[in-house]
Amino acid sequence: MMVPAALLLLGALAAVLAPRLLARTDWQDREPVVALWVWQCVVAAVLLCFALSMTLSAAAAWQAVRGRVFAPAPRDVVEAYALTGGSWAATIAVALALGGAWSAAMLVREIAGSAARRRRSRAELLLRAPLLPGEEPSSDRLVVLEGERPDAWWLPGATPRLVLTTAALRRLEGRRLDAVLAHEQGHAQARHDWLLHSSAALATGFPQIPVFAAFRDEMHRLVELAADDMASRRFGRLTTALALVELNEDRGVFGPSPTPQAHVPQRVQRLLTPPDRLTAGRRLRLTAAAALVPVVPVLVAFVPGLRALG
Repeated sequence: MMVPAALLLLGALAAVLAPRLLARTDWQDREPVVALWVWQCVVAAVLLCFALSMTLSAAAAWQAVRGRVFAPAPRDVVEAYALTGGSWAATIAVALALGGAWSAAMLVREIAGSAARRRRSRAELLLRAPLLPGEEPSSDRLVVLEGERPDAWWLPGATPRLVLTTAALRRLEGRRLDAVLAHEQGHAQARHDWLLHSSAALATGFPQIPVFAAFRDEMHRLVELAADDMASRRFGRLTTALALVELNEDRGVFGPSPTPQAHVPQRVQRLLTPPDRLTAGRRLRLTAAAALVPVVPVLVAFVPGLRALG
């Protein structure tokens, strides 16, 4: 039972310490795309720790599971894992299996809730922009709605739509409007909605696990920074910053009182600050190091078997 216990301890330590370590870094706002990758790798490593611990604990508790997990393995490999533990192994395996089932249920609930919200949004969209007599539904990706507040958002789904209000068209001109459209298209191209669904499901299902709560919060922040960067690379940082200001100045986000869009001033300030990106070499090293993080629990799980074979 040493390996399942080690994996369980490793997953718990990573779940607690990883958010604290990442919070001390100073490069995430400068490289949001790399930061998104790092967070995904860390969460994948934590989930792998728990999944491998569950599998080996079940193998220790039940002969039928052990026979399936170690079916092609030599006898020396099976003995190297010392798969004993009885009721403790069964308790750990069942608890982790229930946690996995709960995670899947939370993800299904999040996706179903998102689909319901999209259906309501599409129904509202059709109500506010109805088809004219004789007009056929089209696959146009841009929809303009009559509205007094400048707004723009991407509506994902089987037939995705980029929605703009007439107030946004009146206020935003030329490249600033293009920057807003590029920002929303950046969300769509990177499939940020799936990141938000996954992080929300984990944080809702396990609110007491620090890494999942931090994962959700950072995903909401980093996807906006990444989309800002995609827009600024095409239309300039100043143009993108001015477009953000014009789109949000009527919402009170630049006043003294906090609002749900309180992150907008920080995004504008970041765009107006001269970029201080990491070197290409350091970005590559961070990306490679993050990719190796999920490999650690796999190595821990395979060490006894590799030693027995070696």
